Amino acid sequence: MKLNELSDNKGARKNRMRVGRGIGSGKGKTGGRGVKGQKSRSGVSGIRAYEGGQMPLYMRLPKRGFKKPNRLAFVEVNIGRLQTAIDAGKLDAAKKIDASVLEEAGVIRRAKAGIRLLGTGELKAKLEIEVAHASAGAKAAVEKAGGSVTLKGGE
Repeated sequence: MKLNELSDNKGARKNRMRVGRGIGSGKGKTGGRGVKGQKSRSGVSGIRAYEGGQMPLYMRLPKRGFKKPNRLAFVEVNIGRLQTAIDAGKLDAAKKIDASVLEEAGVIRRAKAGIRLLGTGELKAKLEIEVAHASAGAKAAVEKAGGSVTLKGGE
C-alpha cells in the first residue's frame, strides 16, 4: 500500500445537503422548513421558550443562589501533598513553610489570594506552616505531628 492509495472506508464521509437548490434535490423550495410562518424564516431562535403569552417555565421557577463577584480564590493544598513533597526532598520540613516556599517547591503554581490547607492525607513531618485558612482537620493533623499552623490574611 502506498500513501496515494489511502482512502476512507465507504460511507465514512457524507456530502453535505445543499438546501434550496431545486425541486429535484428533495430539499428545494421550502428547504425542509415546512410552509410559511415564523419558524420557516431565518433568525428565529427564542421561540422555543415562548408559551403563547403565558409566563414561560424558566421565569415561573424560583431563582436560587448567588455568586459573590469579588470572592477570594484560595489555592487548596492537602496535607498529604505536603508530605509527598517532603518525601521527594522538594520541601524542607525544618524551615517555615509559606506560599512562596510552596511555589518554589512546585507544590502550587501561584498563590492567588492565599493558601487553604485541607486535611486529606497523612502527615508525619513536624511542620511550621503559614496559610490564609486551614480546616479543623488539617490543623489537628499538623498539631498531632508536632507542628503549628499560623493564619495570616485573606480569612
